[in-house]
Amino acid sequence: MATLREIKGRIRSIQNTQQITKAMKMVASAKMRRAQERMMNARPYADKIKEMVQDLSGSVEETELPLLKTRPIGRVILVAITGDRGLCGAFNSNIAKRTHK
Repeated sequence: MATLREIKGRIRSIQNTQQITKAMKMVASAKMRRAQERMMNARPYADKIKEMVQDLSGSVEETELPLLKTRPIGRVILVAITGDRGLCGAFNSNIAKRTHK
C-alpha cells in the first residue's frame, strides 16, 4: 500500500499535469481562433477567384486547353500530407495506413 507521502506526490504530479494540459488547451484554442479568422478573411478572395475561373471557363473552348481534355486514366499519384508538429498522437501513422490501402 502506498504511503501518505507517495499519494501526496502523485496528487501534485496530477495537478501539475492538469495545469500543463489546461495551458496547452488555451494555446490551441487561440491558434484555432486565429486560423479561423484568417480563413474568413481569405474567403472573399477565394470567392472572387472562383468567379473569375467560372467566367473564363465559359469563354474558352475545351479543345483549346489541354488540361481540360478528357483522357484515359493511366497512372494515378497520391500525395499524403501529414503533420510536422508534436502531440498529434497516431495521426501520422493513420494517414500512412490509409494511404497504403
